[in-house]
Amino acid sequence: VQLQASGGGLVQTGGSLRLTCVVSGHTFSRGTMAWLRQAPGKDREVVAADGRGTYYRDSVKGRFTISRDNAKNTLYLQMNSLKPEDTAVYYCAADDRTFSTRSHFFQAERYYYRGQGTQVTVSS
Repeated sequence: VQLQASGGGLVQTGGSLRLTCVVSGHTFSRGTMAWLRQAPGKDREVVAADGRGTYYRDSVKGRFTISRDNAKNTLYLQMNSLKPEDTAVYYCAADDRTFSTRSHFFQAERYYYRGQGTQVTVSS
C-alpha cells in the first residue's frame, strides 16, 4: 500500500495550496483518511479527517477543506489563507476503520497507513 502526497511548496502568507494524496494497492472508500502535519520540534498532529463526515482542528477551520475522490483513490486538502504557523511537512494517512468518536479522528497513532510527506512553507 502506498500513499503518495504532493502539491507542497513555498507560498506567501494569505496564499493557497492544494495537496493531493494518491493511494495505490488498497482502497479506503469505507474507512478514514486524513491529513497530518509535523512542524520542526513539534509532534505530528491531525489537521483534517474524512470519515463519518469531515473533521478539522480548530486552527484550520474555515481555511482548509478535505475531500476525496473514491473513484480515483485520491485525497485532497485545499489550503487557503495560509499562515506561517501552517509551515510543516504534510502527510496523508488512512485506516480501514471509521472511528467511533470525534476525538479518535485527531489521534495520529490510530492511522495504520501513512505516506511520505510534502513540505509546505509559508513565508511572512
